[in-house]
Amino acid sequence: MPIDPSPATPPPDVVPLSKLPNFDPRTVPVVGIDTQLPPVVPEQLRPEAIRQRFRFPPDWQPELRAEPRFTDRQIAAASVLVPIVMRDEPMVLLTERTVHLSTHSGQIAFPGGKRDDTDRDAAHTALREAHEEIGLEPSFVEVVGELPTYTTGTRFIITPVIGLVQPHAPLVLNEHEVADAFEVPLQFLMNPAHHRRHRILAGGAEREWFSMPYMQGTTERFIWGATAGLLRNFYRFLAA
Repeated sequence: MPIDPSPATPPPDVVPLSKLPNFDPRTVPVVGIDTQLPPVVPEQLRPEAIRQRFRFPPDWQPELRAEPRFTDRQIAAASVLVPIVMRDEPMVLLTERTVHLSTHSGQIAFPGGKRDDTDRDAAHTALREAHEEIGLEPSFVEVVGELPTYTTGTRFIITPVIGLVQPHAPLVLNEHEVADAFEVPLQFLMNPAHHRRHRILAGGAEREWFSMPYMQGTTERFIWGATAGLLRNFYRFLAA
């Protein structure tokens, strides 16, 4: 997927995909699936293996750095928590945003948000936002490291903070922001056979992104956009 050079002034006719009339990412053609890439082996997805990977990181580069720029607004620092629940099979905790939100409504996301002036660092932002959105107490989270930043088309520079979450941690959803919280096996997300590439010409620009649809019973959890991009970078980090 191309890395956006982020010109000083974005083209005036480029709009976010989520703002396009009747846009549904599920209907956009799949142009590739990376079945040629190996999955991360289960042993490397255990908590101690993830801790070790951050203690002694590999020589690697993130595949995705930035989305096409959709606005000339001032850039803002933000963080998300990538919560790995330490069950017998490690799971990734994700949220579904409520439909009435002004940005990314109804989409699958990690808990997180804009950095406050009182936040000490990126991890503090991620833990604070996770507590505000889903009631996850920081005492139940072990922060093990961070991934390189990812810049969204709306000019948020996101730091992904990887946290190991105790399996008995209670959640209390903020009903204004979060419609649902659910878990997806980390092994599923770290298998490129489940990483689908999409491409579309719309809104004045050609767009490309990943999706990682996951069937939970009869419900499809359509993970795409920035969330899928961050997971793809996490795959590259663990597979390097």
